[in-house]
Amino acid sequence: MNSSAAAPEVTIIVSPRERFSHTRESLESIYEHTEYPFQLIYVDGGSPRHIKDYLAEQAKQKQFQLIRTDYYLSPNRARNMGLRQVTSKYVVFIDNDVVVTPGWLKSLVQCAEETGATIVSPLICQGKTLHEEVHCAGGESGVKVETKGETTRRRIIEKIYKQGRRVADVRPQLQRQKTGLAEFHCMMVRTEIFQQIGLLDEALLNTKEHVDLCILVTEAGGTVYLEPESLMTYMTGQPLELTDINYYMLRWSDAWELASLKRLRDKWNLTEDEYFKNKYKRLGWRRNMAIINPFASKLPIGKFGSRAAVKILSVMDKALNRYITTRYTQMSVQNQTPTNLEKSASTASSHS
Repeated sequence: MNSSAAAPEVTIIVSPRERFSHTRESLESIYEHTEYPFQLIYVDGGSPRHIKDYLAEQAKQKQFQLIRTDYYLSPNRARNMGLRQVTSKYVVFIDNDVVVTPGWLKSLVQCAEETGATIVSPLICQGKTLHEEVHCAGGESGVKVETKGETTRRRIIEKIYKQGRRVADVRPQLQRQKTGLAEFHCMMVRTEIFQQIGLLDEALLNTKEHVDLCILVTEAGGTVYLEPESLMTYMTGQPLELTDINYYMLRWSDAWELASLKRLRDKWNLTEDEYFKNKYKRLGWRRNMAIINPFASKLPIGKFGSRAAVKILSVMDKALNRYITTRYTQMSVQNQTPTNLEKSASTASSHS
């Protein structure tokens, strides 16, 4: 397609979520299904060689801006790397494992223009089969203050609507509406809000970044809308490739989650209640689900042996996870300098 003479009013920032193996399918869906003019910034942190080469080739071919580091990035750090480059009216944050549908971006922009929304969320689906099962159709976020006698509790509010429901069952009931929650799988944000609230909080390493942003935007007088005419799916539930595992283990590490929960608690002066205690008990559940259980199920040792293997592997996982996060912390100190950040196709071009 031909480049637009005027700079597009939307910049799409693609950043790593938890793996690299969906990179090609996700990026190709954006270029295939986005008719509305956009600029694209792709932030790639530490991807394996074949993904690195693919993105470098695509950046030259499609003339988008590629920001590459040779080390892994936490999600908000990656998003901020892209956000610092944005001058357009709107910015879309989208993960590198999301597949979009035709008209998705135009619908988001129309919603923002017609409602004045600060954040617009599409209807986000989940799973191996595209666009059939709802992940997020809006929701609630905030801090609830409860006072009983001399005791005051501050609780986090986080509720997602319609999760797990079939799109075919709920879509007829859905309409554009004001809501309280959007997710970083994909959301469009009015760029000027960051002049009020600052950049995304990089101390939130791996969880609740979306809740934090939605609360900040609401407190700043902004609004969040759901636009169900914009539909996409994040591809969860598929097996990890070998080159995904190291990043996945860091991304969902106990250390990153504990640090994120502590930041959330302290930032919003939250009571350390059952919400937090349940999170502490479940540390590592994603690694169990995506790495340990699939591996144990393939061992020819029967059901009883498989359960024993899971326990042994879980102990090994904890030790390996501590090693990975400690090593990353040591490396990240060295990686703060701009010389370690290489940019490809540094002049962002438009797509229309």
